[in-house]
Amino acid sequence: MTKADIVDVISSSTGLSKVETESVVKGFLDTVIDALKRGETIELRGFGTFKVVQRAARVARNPRSNVEVHVPEQKVPVLKISKEVRHIVAES
Repeated sequence: MTKADIVDVISSSTGLSKVETESVVKGFLDTVIDALKRGETIELRGFGTFKVVQRAARVARNPRSNVEVHVPEQKVPVLKISKEVRHIVAES
């Protein structure tokens, strides 16, 4: 499902125009991205939690050439899905 598909579904279910719905979806995504840039945690009860975690530096191996590669420490955004969503998906 793409962002355009999400806009279509929300637009048809709410009665808002596609332009209005697209700006709301874009605004939501921009807000989440800006909060993650600042290192904040976003908790959407019943859906999940967005947060940034620090991954430690490590040594990886290139599977094609079998050469070791150093992967530096980095910040990575993660989404932890709520138990409710996990149960809904598991039952479908």
